[in-house]
Amino acid sequence: MTPTGITTDLLNDLHIIETAGEVGTRYCGRLFAALGARVVRVGDTSGLRLGRSGDGAAAFVRWLDEGKATAPDLESALTLPGLTAQNTLVLGGQTPAAVDALDQTLALAGCSFTRVGLTWFGQTGPYADWPGSDEMIQALDGIAFSFGVPGGAPTLPQGHAPQLLAGVNALIGGLAALMAGAERPTRVDVNALESALCFTEVGAVTAITDPAIRAAREGINRFSPVYPSSVYATSDGSIGVMALTPAQWSALCEMIGRPEVAEDPRFATSATRTVHADEIDGILGPALATRPSSHWVEGGVRHRVPITPAPTPRELPGHEHWSSRNSFAPIGGPTGPSGPTLPYRFSFDGVTRPRPAGGARGPLTGIRVADFSMGWAGPLAARYLAELGADVLKVESTNRPDWWRGWEIMEDQDPPAHELPRHFLAVNRGKRGLDLDLTRPEALAAARAIVARADVTIENQGPGVMDKLGLGRAEQRRLAPGIISICMPPFGLGGPLAGLRAYGSTVEQASGLLFVNGQADWVPSQQHSAFGDPVAGIYGAAVALAALYGRQNKGGAEIELCQVECLFQLNADGIIADQCEGLVRSGSRRMAAAPVCVVASAGEENWLAVAVHDDKAWSALASLLGDASLLPQWSLAERKAREDQIEGAIAAWAKGREAGVAAALLRAAGIAAAPVQPTHMLCEDVHLEAVGYWARLDRRFVGMHVVPHGPLWFNGTRVAMTAPAPTLGEHTAAVLRELA
Repeated sequence: MTPTGITTDLLNDLHIIETAGEVGTRYCGRLFAALGARVVRVGDTSGLRLGRSGDGAAAFVRWLDEGKATAPDLESALTLPGLTAQNTLVLGGQTPAAVDALDQTLALAGCSFTRVGLTWFGQTGPYADWPGSDEMIQALDGIAFSFGVPGGAPTLPQGHAPQLLAGVNALIGGLAALMAGAERPTRVDVNALESALCFTEVGAVTAITDPAIRAAREGINRFSPVYPSSVYATSDGSIGVMALTPAQWSALCEMIGRPEVAEDPRFATSATRTVHADEIDGILGPALATRPSSHWVEGGVRHRVPITPAPTPRELPGHEHWSSRNSFAPIGGPTGPSGPTLPYRFSFDGVTRPRPAGGARGPLTGIRVADFSMGWAGPLAARYLAELGADVLKVESTNRPDWWRGWEIMEDQDPPAHELPRHFLAVNRGKRGLDLDLTRPEALAAARAIVARADVTIENQGPGVMDKLGLGRAEQRRLAPGIISICMPPFGLGGPLAGLRAYGSTVEQASGLLFVNGQADWVPSQQHSAFGDPVAGIYGAAVALAALYGRQNKGGAEIELCQVECLFQLNADGIIADQCEGLVRSGSRRMAAAPVCVVASAGEENWLAVAVHDDKAWSALASLLGDASLLPQWSLAERKAREDQIEGAIAAWAKGREAGVAAALLRAAGIAAAPVQPTHMLCEDVHLEAVGYWARLDRRFVGMHVVPHGPLWFNGTRVAMTAPAPTLGEHTAAVLRELA
């Protein structure tokens, strides 16, 4: 194996022309450049709307543009040497009009290059021409509704997560298109709304089956039915704590010297602990404050309890774990602030295989994936590959099922409870399911035979589990030279924190995001119950596509995907800004835009989000509100100084109007506005229904059920839905016959 660390020339025969866009387009180009592609940027930074200003914002833009060359105009970029239809992508966005104009330019130039377009809401549908921004996506995708204090307004998260995730999806779609062979699409489209629904799509489909499931603001770091999952002060900093299982809760109580607390029937389950969260915090908070963070982290490792240091964004680049992994690098020279590097570590074996050439099932026709992952992150990565045509074999067992089915199998139930969870169905559709108990010799032999015929393996098991089972990366390489082995450890395989156990909430607790989002007087605040999981899944799919594309030149690969480092990507602007000028937590408000707010509208729990990013939109808003005290010519600085007054005027105007009606009036005037949607209403969203985001599949035990589509569109059509999630062991016999 040839280790290359965090840099790679995996895509060194690929050419990317990046045309003007916003953060999403620029980030997609950055990812391609970091993976070795030759990226040429056309245009300047005038189209970027950032939530921050000052030196931090300027450094963030430099980070977005690292590794790129520039060209004065698109026409000159299109004539660069070496460009062919098979090795060139043209990126553009982020409105339908901008993407359409790019299509026309390419057509007039006689280019057959594949165009990859990023938009806010897609090319079609009721929202297609809405004014877009990260705030509007966060209002519509369900994540903001549950973020806040009971009785208070929902809070819009900071940063550019929707755009950045759209950028990763654009990379996935572009690489898939180039591997589609004769069926290569010339137009690939992704949008920020569908990309950001990764956080809430599983909650939306689950809510369909249970009327009791309703999104609510239960308090900071309180997301039913999981508790404790929060951040606590220690004697020298902060730690994130997660105790989900009975064993973890008992061990945590033992660690703080209060074993009797674990015996209290009120705290018997994570759901009942959520009900008594104030009392839980009253016990944990004072105890954890008596010792340094390292004491509790080490104890968590010994007792198998997910506990992580929770550094501030400024502290992350210098933290011993992340500095040992080179997780950050200076931007623009050794004296500048540091930005996140790729969340991947690569080693290549030099055993090449032909690049996928597409087929009837999709670009990855003929590719076989052995999916040993469980829960959310790994299965979502594998779902992307299945959707693109790969034959994904999901390996689990009756004795050790995917824990998203439940903690144990009760075969005498009718229907079996483990076949009903809608979140499991959402992330495992399109796969074939095997029941293989890998502790049994015959099942392990079958798993090895699967690996020997696989192109890709994906696993997100605990540290050392695959090695103990006899299917570690070295064994995979022995069985199948040229294989792409992807493991997804939360903290990576190396460094002082490598052995930490984690859930998606633990990953967010370690990422610095908790000090960026929320109000200044809140404790460090999570925005989701498992924010890290879907993000890692999308980055996992991206690196799988990159490795399949580059295997023709680089050979097979061992790829370590660090889940926390994936969130560093989404928090890049906050990490960089905290080094440059510090951070001030401001709720929904933005440093470089005003007003940005959420206000109550007519009806119970009806909320309106408004975001004004330029003087033109402000002038329109001031005129629409009809308040003589608001002057249309106020500059950004003047608006920032009067945010309380302006938001009060918006609230008074919206009070008698339903949120959707108020938002429509604002949008008609050119102002970005949207209702703040709860997760349980997403399956009724008129736009998502109109564009076919929600699909219906038929499956044993549940019948017709709703699942989300992926965010990829080829030539104006969604990537096809293939099959529902497998029942446990549904395809075991068929696959074993194939292996015989």
